[in-house]
Amino acid sequence: MASLSDPLVREMLNGRYIASLATENPDGSIHQVAVWYAFSEGQIYVATISRSKKAQNVAERGKASLMVDSREVLASRGACVIGRAELLRHAEARQWNRLVHEKYMSAAAMKDPRVGPVFDSEDACVRITPEKVIAWDVRDFDNAAMGGALCGTPGYLLPLSV
Repeated sequence: MASLSDPLVREMLNGRYIASLATENPDGSIHQVAVWYAFSEGQIYVATISRSKKAQNVAERGKASLMVDSREVLASRGACVIGRAELLRHAEARQWNRLVHEKYMSAAAMKDPRVGPVFDSEDACVRITPEKVIAWDVRDFDNAAMGGALCGTPGYLLPLSV
């Protein structure tokens, strides 16, 4: 098991990646969506709107996981954070949402009247307090289990998109 202080985990959480957020539906099934996120002060923030399924699930069950991965075929690495989740609203949510938006969009985009108001309308934010952290690097697994054959041999790993 990893921790928030591990270099790979910090790289993934501080990087500009698309993450997968998973929450639990009322029937026990999993709701999973691609999200933008920010990592600050040991917590993860995901901007949203209060009527979204993820917001409703967090408000009702208070747990979530966020998986971030590099999606590079020869250097796949990532981290998954599992923990307590709470739904922030109104001014507190908007404060953290701005941090998320500034991570992914330029100031020009936020000032554009076609763009900024859409993101300014997000009135809720999911805050995850990590309880468990998992990290992986396919190169480490390859070296330990296959002597570097998988990543080191051209043609063994196929492109992710066709």
